[in-house]
Amino acid sequence: MEIAPGPSGSCSKEHQQIYQEWFNLADLDGDGRITGNDAIKFFGMSNLPRQDLKQVWAIADSKRQGFLGFGEFITAMQLMSLAQAGHAITSDLLSSGIDLENVNPPAMDGLDALLAKKRRSQKTNEPDTNGSSHLQQLPSASWFSSKSSKKVPLSSVTSIIDGLKRLYIQKLKPLEVTYRFNDFVSPLLTNSDFDAKPMVMLLGQYSTGKTTFIKHLLKSSYPGAHIGPEPTTDRFVVVMSGTDERSIPGNTVAVQADMPFSGLTTFGTAFLSKFQCSQMPHPLLEHITFVDTPGVLSGEKQRTQRAYDFTGVTSWFAAKCDLILLLFDPHKLDVSDEFKRVISSLRGHDDKIRVVLNKADQVDTQQLMRVYGALMWSLGKVLNTPEVMRVYIGSFNDKPVNEAATGPLGRELFEKEQDDLLADLKDIPKKACDRRINEFVKRARAAKIHAYIISHLKKEMPAMIGKAKTQQRLIDNLEDEFGKVQREFHLPPGDFPNVEHFREILNGYSIDKFEKLKPKMIQAVDDMLGYDIPDLLKHFRNPYE
Repeated sequence: MEIAPGPSGSCSKEHQQIYQEWFNLADLDGDGRITGNDAIKFFGMSNLPRQDLKQVWAIADSKRQGFLGFGEFITAMQLMSLAQAGHAITSDLLSSGIDLENVNPPAMDGLDALLAKKRRSQKTNEPDTNGSSHLQQLPSASWFSSKSSKKVPLSSVTSIIDGLKRLYIQKLKPLEVTYRFNDFVSPLLTNSDFDAKPMVMLLGQYSTGKTTFIKHLLKSSYPGAHIGPEPTTDRFVVVMSGTDERSIPGNTVAVQADMPFSGLTTFGTAFLSKFQCSQMPHPLLEHITFVDTPGVLSGEKQRTQRAYDFTGVTSWFAAKCDLILLLFDPHKLDVSDEFKRVISSLRGHDDKIRVVLNKADQVDTQQLMRVYGALMWSLGKVLNTPEVMRVYIGSFNDKPVNEAATGPLGRELFEKEQDDLLADLKDIPKKACDRRINEFVKRARAAKIHAYIISHLKKEMPAMIGKAKTQQRLIDNLEDEFGKVQREFHLPPGDFPNVEHFREILNGYSIDKFEKLKPKMIQAVDDMLGYDIPDLLKHFRNPYE
């Protein structure tokens, strides 16, 4: 069962050349993107009703990026052609069996005259001396390299992601740098962090089927994958799209500017030697990146400490991921101490967690009911929440369901459960933009609270005598200090960081060297959350709404 990616823009070579010329004409800014304003002018030539054009944009821009690339533009044109032929524009029209390669381009009123005018103007213009045209740089390309604080106007922003980059550089990053947010909570963001594909992380004890799950979705093994009953995956493996099959060592991955993994250098060489990137060409990997993890230790093996902070690494990936799958199997329901720490480190990312009871066809229906109940009981103790978490039941491998164990009822149940989980995965690319905004807002709130805490601790320090003693008192009573900050600024207690983790890092700093509260910086972040982000979303909504 495969995940159907979003609009692909497949068509014949002849039609592709026609669409390329149309795309260049519609792209008024020349940045390789059709924005809402460009679309209104160009799509209007089809003379289709506004409601149809609204649906065309919604389906073509399924990832809610706020613009159409060339592939999405082709999809939009094909939908418009089908609408002109009398088809109802619905989200499943493209997957209804229509031969898209033979769908003729739509009739566009007045387009031929515009194309002829453009061709005439091109003939009068002399080409460059070397015969090639200059590539226009996207406005976002220089934001992370330029030291200039010059503001980028909203009109030059071409997508929601570009807008978030602009807001981060201008308003959030100064706050993070001033109060050392990167040392305490999360490394500073880079260009690649914003542009990265959605990620899915798989967690679970060894031999619960994490690597097999990825193989099941890809219909093939990724480079360096090993599957067996013993703990075979001994490292964190990022499975992502690439031109050829290869494995890249962790130290190399962490220093590549076009990959969002530079923050992992904080975990040291001990971790990076247990980290790798596996690249392979695959249509699914063009939309989603998978993170395969080592089996969580249980029993006696927990006493053999890992050489790196396993819980810290999973927490880092959890913040970056769009979905976290916790895998169990019917014979490994015990939640070990390490697994308990890992699940606790996912605090704040509850909306991303999905629990999968894998290999469920290894037990019969009666045993499955008991196993399901036992799993819910174990999770209830660890997650410490009254809400019941959704558990998907299935057998995610390429073998047929063992009906001898489960009976015909089991097979029907497994198929429905697998369909539900795969539907969750299908939605990831479409919801990636919304998730990116959600994570950005969470980060901004966390940075604000961090700034309040740091400035409060600085304020409590004496001017001259007794600094060392005061610092130790503040560290020892950190929970009380958090309470003071919470009451003074009326902050939600649930948004505060883990006291023990904060205390551990704080021990390595001199509180006296911290910065005092800078209200202008806080106000800039408040304005960003209250006005800039809503304006950004309004600016890039469906142009026909």
